[in-house]
Amino acid sequence: MIKKTLYFENSAYLSMKNKQLVIKLPEVEKNDSLPESFKERSVHTIPIEDIGVVILDTKQLTITHGLLEELLANNCAVITCGSNRMPVGLQLPLDGNTLQSERFQAQIEASVPLKKQLWQQTIQAKITNQASVLEFRNLEMKKFRNDAGYIEIGNMRAWVGQVKSGDSDNLEARAAAYYWKNLFPDIADFTRGREGVPPNNLLNYGYAILRAVVARALVASGLLPTLGIHHHNRYNAYCLADDIMEPYRPFVDKLVVEIFNLEIKQFRNVETDALELTKDIKAKLLSIPVLDVVINEQRSPLMVAAAQTTASLAKCYLGEARKIAYPQFT
Repeated sequence: MIKKTLYFENSAYLSMKNKQLVIKLPEVEKNDSLPESFKERSVHTIPIEDIGVVILDTKQLTITHGLLEELLANNCAVITCGSNRMPVGLQLPLDGNTLQSERFQAQIEASVPLKKQLWQQTIQAKITNQASVLEFRNLEMKKFRNDAGYIEIGNMRAWVGQVKSGDSDNLEARAAAYYWKNLFPDIADFTRGREGVPPNNLLNYGYAILRAVVARALVASGLLPTLGIHHHNRYNAYCLADDIMEPYRPFVDKLVVEIFNLEIKQFRNVETDALELTKDIKAKLLSIPVLDVVINEQRSPLMVAAAQTTASLAKCYLGEARKIAYPQFT
């Protein structure tokens, strides 16, 4: 079953009743001139078991502790946004799998060679998917513009086969430099960075949603999101999530390319650095958990695929498998 992603940007009162998330509007509740029948019809409920991600993007919102407890008990990721409307916090359950202790131990005891092999597979999957995005970019530019030159992707495909254990030659960085240089031809010298020019803001938002989806899947598989196979920043509570989301990032990139091309096509006179995270653009980015991917030779929503990826990773730690299941483009 595909879990719902809920986004709240207007004032609301969120509570729980009978395992349902209850949404009430303060302006309706406090208006004594409105009939009770109207107030009852304005209340919306959603089964908590159907929710996968909740995004809280307003300070004019009240949420009960009981609701938060039940959301986390059902392995829901709760994202909190700051004053700049960008995600700043993520809440996940501490106990997401009945075999958690066993899997924690296997994860902690994973050998260096195993982690290097897992990272090799991760980077190979990432570069493969980046090449697919550049291929899509070629088709998009041919559709929208006749003067956009063809971008060679044969080198990206070749680099996939050259990635060594642990990516000792750092082909991830080489591929990334080539990838970002060519992904947005309308922006001279585009570089990927959190504080960079648009559409970096769209990428930041999309990656935050993706990170929550992957972290949620890791917890459900009984793994520690903090203990990475490659990332090991002492201040990062989600090193493993950042590792495992790498091959998933190109799916966000492709969506951003589609949004960016559409915006530029519609608003040719608008400078690219004026591209803002509008309500409509956020709505499109909120579709990330249900994007179509191919995993294990079957089409699947991204959120379901992430669960398969993390389950396969747990098997690798336990010695029951040797390969992580990563998604590809349809």
